[in-house]
Amino acid sequence: MDLSRETAQRALSTMVRSRHFEECVDGFFKRKEMHGTTHLAIGQEASQVGLALALREGDWIVPTHRCHGHTLARGSSERKMFSEMFGSRDGLSKGLGGSMHMSDVQTWNPGSSAVVGSGVGLATGLAFALKMQESSAISVAIFGDGATSRGVVHESMNLASVWDLPVLFFCENNSYGMSAATSRVVATSDIAARSSGYNIEYNTVDGNDLEAVYDAVQTAVHSIRTTGRPYFLEVKTYRLCGHSKNDPCLYRSREEEALWHTRDPIIRFSSRLIQSGLFSEQEVSSIITEAKKAVEKSAEEAIKLKDDRLSMEEALAFVLAPEDDEQYQVVHKTQRMSYRDAIREALGEEMARDGRVHLIGEDIGLYGGCFKVTGDLFSRFGAQMHETPVSEEGFTSLAVGSAMLGLRPVVELMYGDFSTLASDSIINHAAKIHYMSAGQLSCPMVLRAPIGSGTGHGSQHTQSLESMFANVPGLIIVAPSCPGDAKALLKSAIRSNNPVLYFEHKGLYNNIGPVGDEHYLLPLGRAIVKKRGVHLTIVSYSRSVTIALEAAARLALQDEIEAEVIDLATLKPMDTRTVVQSVKKTGRLLVVHDSPVYGGFAAEVIAAVTDDSDCFHLLKAPPKRLGGVESPIPFSLELERMVVPSVDGVVAAARSLFGH
Repeated sequence: MDLSRETAQRALSTMVRSRHFEECVDGFFKRKEMHGTTHLAIGQEASQVGLALALREGDWIVPTHRCHGHTLARGSSERKMFSEMFGSRDGLSKGLGGSMHMSDVQTWNPGSSAVVGSGVGLATGLAFALKMQESSAISVAIFGDGATSRGVVHESMNLASVWDLPVLFFCENNSYGMSAATSRVVATSDIAARSSGYNIEYNTVDGNDLEAVYDAVQTAVHSIRTTGRPYFLEVKTYRLCGHSKNDPCLYRSREEEALWHTRDPIIRFSSRLIQSGLFSEQEVSSIITEAKKAVEKSAEEAIKLKDDRLSMEEALAFVLAPEDDEQYQVVHKTQRMSYRDAIREALGEEMARDGRVHLIGEDIGLYGGCFKVTGDLFSRFGAQMHETPVSEEGFTSLAVGSAMLGLRPVVELMYGDFSTLASDSIINHAAKIHYMSAGQLSCPMVLRAPIGSGTGHGSQHTQSLESMFANVPGLIIVAPSCPGDAKALLKSAIRSNNPVLYFEHKGLYNNIGPVGDEHYLLPLGRAIVKKRGVHLTIVSYSRSVTIALEAAARLALQDEIEAEVIDLATLKPMDTRTVVQSVKKTGRLLVVHDSPVYGGFAAEVIAAVTDDSDCFHLLKAPPKRLGGVESPIPFSLELERMVVPSVDGVVAAARSLFGH
């Protein structure tokens, strides 16, 4: 045996503590003393501990939903882990994460992912951040055999290889995704060998042999630290329990289970310790007994604290990360430029100001971006600009992971429609990281996405999908309408400590307007009154603001109706106060936007107005909404123009509020 006496004792103790922790958890669930669900990894302890022993302080891990053993092996408190599963404030994430979402930055664990495979992208992002920060640490993406069928795993492996990222892809192959045997659903008997297609070095090891896993991980980690390149390690193991708490394991035979029981990693390692003469049988028994006692003591301590839970008010404080105080100055110096150039200027100024700002996206370098927004920035900020493969989920997940370690990535999607490809990383990770970690982590990133029709790109390149993300707590959504606002809001978005979806309408890129200097910022979450009026309030955002302003000018000239035009600018959180104050004054409300009416932001604006009893009683006519037609965006030029609100349509809708 090559392990020292101290390391061997630690290994056995940790494996036993991991096993007994899950046995206790299983008991709590069977007695209905714990809420929710859990996924145990009994039988996989050698994999967990062999990995942890080979890592250094500062090396990050991203476990799967089957995370208890890895979390414990990395050094987290068993008491706090029990407390997390009881839902108490003593938990690692104060009871906000539970069994599948345990975060502990003190042990370099940003939290496990309950979405199979998606943690791989986050771990790749951690590796990207570590590389940009010139750290010697590495990141470990932990996932099962079932996850190897997920696209994000392959996108991340490709990115890690192309960009030379220090990440260990650690695949725990326990032969079952859930109930489906790997042999039936994975088109190879050698998962690790797939790595050769990505030019990644790989190895396969017996995952029930602690020493073999430890040696294999040491080799992998050494390779990563010396070459800066990724490595893939397939660890073949077996869970001696069901997939989750109610799984009777009907999909596998008792003979198969009995065979694997003979390969129990704790029994194997204990026997090896005795046979090698490193420990006596009595000493091994003592180590096992003390380890179990330590877990039971932690469980008892957690039980005493289990009823001390966060209040709803306390929990809500973790939805968004606190923002830094910014000085919002009145603009003193302006120059006229296009919406496109204003965005580019904001990106350049923020990259020059803060080296943590990195631009990530397809064709953003020499080509200058799909819509030429990044332009020549690559010639000045090449080290902060990273052209990606065509892999929206992969590079967006990478950005989210890198933001967790302090970078401020700005992701460019070619088209807003492609946000559907990246929706997992946006909705399930970026929006929830601060909450699920109880404030241990935040996600200061921006995702830029062109939206809107008018370019003849058809139904899959011209949608306005901003409403789709509005129902997700934890996201900030911005949609500027003019060059000056586009620059000022983007600068504020980049400085925000929260994930910001920044939607820029393709039909605005060539619009010219005054733009402030590098000091000018606009606060997120505040609407902008674009035109004062007393007879009618028109609320809009993005391109529809220009339509509303043109309609307001015609109404004033032809009907002597002075409309007040409000640009929401930030869609979430929405500045309903400015809207309500305006409607109290005018008594009439029209909301205009390009996205379809059903489920759109107009409903939220009208709800805010009618929920205010004073405002409701001051209404002189029922509020009206004017949005896109309930239809995909057509290719035909004539139909494309008809599917979104026009100036004539806004004028007609406004006149109807006066009985005209």
